[in-house]
Amino acid sequence: MSQPTETTIMQVRGVGWASSKAVADAVLSRRPGVLGVDTNVVAQTATITFDPRQTSIENLAGWVRECGYHCDGQSVPDHICDPLAASSAAPDQAVAHAHPTVAAPAGPSATSDITQSPADAHAAHTASPTRTMQDAMGHGGGHGTMTMSSMIRDMRNRFLVAAILSVPITFLSPIGREVIGFTLPAPFGLRDDVAALILSLPVIFYSAWIFFDGAYRALRARTLDMMVLVAVGVGSGWLYSVVVTLTGGGDVFYEAATVLASFVLLGHWVEMRARGGANDAVRTLLELAPSQAFVIRDGEPVEIPTAEVVPGDLMLVRPGSKVPTDGVVEAGDSDIDESMVTGESLPVAKTAGSMVIGATVNTTGTLRVRATKVGADTALAQIVALVQEAQNSKAPGQRLADRAAFWLVLVALIGGIATLLVWLLAGATGPTAMLFAITVVVITCPDALGLATPTAIMVGTGLGAKRGILFKTATALETAARIDTVVMDKTGTLTQGKPEVTDFIAIGIDEDELLGLVAAVERESEHPLAAAVVSYAAGRGVTVGHAVDFENVPGHGAGATVSGHRVLVGNRKLMLAQGVDIEPVKVQRDALASTGRTAVLLAVDGKAAGVVALADAVRPTAAAAVAAMHDAGIQVVMLTGDNEATAARIASQLGIDTVIAEVLPEDKSAKITELQAAGKRVAMVGDGVNDAPALAQADLGIAIGAGTDVAIETADVVLMRSDPLDVPVALRIGKGTVRKMRQNLGWAIGYNAIALPIAAGVFFPAYGIRLTPEIAAISMSGSSVIVAVNALMLKRLHLPRPAESDGE
Repeated sequence: MSQPTETTIMQVRGVGWASSKAVADAVLSRRPGVLGVDTNVVAQTATITFDPRQTSIENLAGWVRECGYHCDGQSVPDHICDPLAASSAAPDQAVAHAHPTVAAPAGPSATSDITQSPADAHAAHTASPTRTMQDAMGHGGGHGTMTMSSMIRDMRNRFLVAAILSVPITFLSPIGREVIGFTLPAPFGLRDDVAALILSLPVIFYSAWIFFDGAYRALRARTLDMMVLVAVGVGSGWLYSVVVTLTGGGDVFYEAATVLASFVLLGHWVEMRARGGANDAVRTLLELAPSQAFVIRDGEPVEIPTAEVVPGDLMLVRPGSKVPTDGVVEAGDSDIDESMVTGESLPVAKTAGSMVIGATVNTTGTLRVRATKVGADTALAQIVALVQEAQNSKAPGQRLADRAAFWLVLVALIGGIATLLVWLLAGATGPTAMLFAITVVVITCPDALGLATPTAIMVGTGLGAKRGILFKTATALETAARIDTVVMDKTGTLTQGKPEVTDFIAIGIDEDELLGLVAAVERESEHPLAAAVVSYAAGRGVTVGHAVDFENVPGHGAGATVSGHRVLVGNRKLMLAQGVDIEPVKVQRDALASTGRTAVLLAVDGKAAGVVALADAVRPTAAAAVAAMHDAGIQVVMLTGDNEATAARIASQLGIDTVIAEVLPEDKSAKITELQAAGKRVAMVGDGVNDAPALAQADLGIAIGAGTDVAIETADVVLMRSDPLDVPVALRIGKGTVRKMRQNLGWAIGYNAIALPIAAGVFFPAYGIRLTPEIAAISMSGSSVIVAVNALMLKRLHLPRPAESDGE
């Protein structure tokens, strides 16, 4: 029997440095029952896969706190999910209620299993304990209890203290006398080094204390990160100076330690501000749901927190207000703006029986909506979880970068010791050798390497989420960038899956008159083709008569009397059975049928009167989608079970390169395999159950959001809107993201390769080129800022709306 697993996205607040993610990953991965951990420094969350038989979410939260970080449960706001644990539930149920685990996008397994009545459910809410999980679990120390914004403010304050005190310390140092040319006399008759020591204490024990605390946590977790390097650089220089001061004085460099701390703090403050913007998309999604809802109680609307709404509640949604949770309309008519969740630009009409999505905006009429899914089961929470899982997942390149970051720290430490010894053996003074060693340790910090891909992934997945394109993993983003062939299912993907009238031909009778007679007959029929004819007549604005003596002939057509005329609508067999000569319309019928259309014969009073042709309606943006993929150098293949004629007609209409027609559902995946065997990197786009094997076989599976749960579960990318134009947009986001990832990795690796030998003083004896610890700090911090800002530039990637598609 396979091992049961669950996946949850936990808060991990206080992971301030990119390389510090290794601490959380290392500690949590060693705990019993934890099968996988991906911590995201930018999002301040971690995706944790665990065995529910061995551990629980409460344990996970406690272990996060043991790392020194803060966690009050899942990364879902309280106004979406009630943080209270039901006291009457079993322990595992209580934990699940407090922090509902979302392991996959909306599907059969994601539906709510709450079966109690609304009254019972509200009673359970009332019986819940009043303390939140945050109170029960306690708080971490230092940055652990802070939000990202408060962490940024704290970093700023630490920097200001260090920067202000570094100024007088520098004036008391040899640099102040020899380089700046300004000497600040030490107060109270103290020696310069003693005064500098006193002024440095707040810098070391307040501003720089986060370095020493982080280094301790990293070493306790048996890993190495940036904190270790900065702590070694600042601490060794300061301790060396303290020893010299306490033993009678000499060459010290308190200014190097304090200025180094100032520049590292400044760089990280700027970098945190930059990467804080990378999480805008998820932050926006989390804030979409309304905090309050109106629920009908005894016939009257009562305002309650959205977190207290349970399945079965009848909600009142007034014009201009947001729908609190997912539900079904029981009464009322209105248009719902779903753009904030699905990316659909136009409001969607809703009537009784229509499904509505939580956090969407009711624009016109008043609706009464029965809640069906709440909390983590809502579409919004599922989308947030899906985006967060993708952001927390590691691209193949990032896994290599994470390993490289660990070894880079080790290289920096060994390199620092080696630099110290080599310069001492070469006859340099102790202070000179120490400065070279500190410079090597500081400049090699791997923070830029740790930020290189996560920040780009955060921005890329956020861009997709705003457009209604959900990437499930970082690997899906990388794969999207390499696709050269897109296979698209026809029905439901390129077409709308419902027929429309393409041609209406009248012979010997006025066209509008004939259309009115035919529409009157079809209005009485339940056949799908009949509805298309009625809709076509309504669009033309013709007068539709009243049909009597309606007769349906299964498999052949129908007939009725309209305004005194006997009207027949059907195939050749119906006409022959009724004695109608079809020779007058045979040429037109054959011509339309040869192009893959369904040709229906029309007769009035026993004589052939015309032909109506119907075909599956092409989606309005399908042609633009194909053209956009062609512009990007991508081959487009249409895969369908329809006959060659129908497939060829759609393909020629859309400009598709290759058509694979008359394919049985079970053979679709085999066709994908054939393309892959020919060296193609294939993306499959589909929406049905029979597309699931092909979606799984393709290098990249893309599911149209209106499709089945099975297709969505199988796919790597989900398009919330049923818009084929989002396919090339998804591929464009993938290419743009990977381009930024490569740029960032190239910069981070190249920077260290060039900076390390310069810092070690390799070029100093011959060329006089050297770096100081202060310059090393600026360089290292600047490298991280460049990586973060470069990733944010991805937000400028042009992603046209459908209305702009003609220009694409």
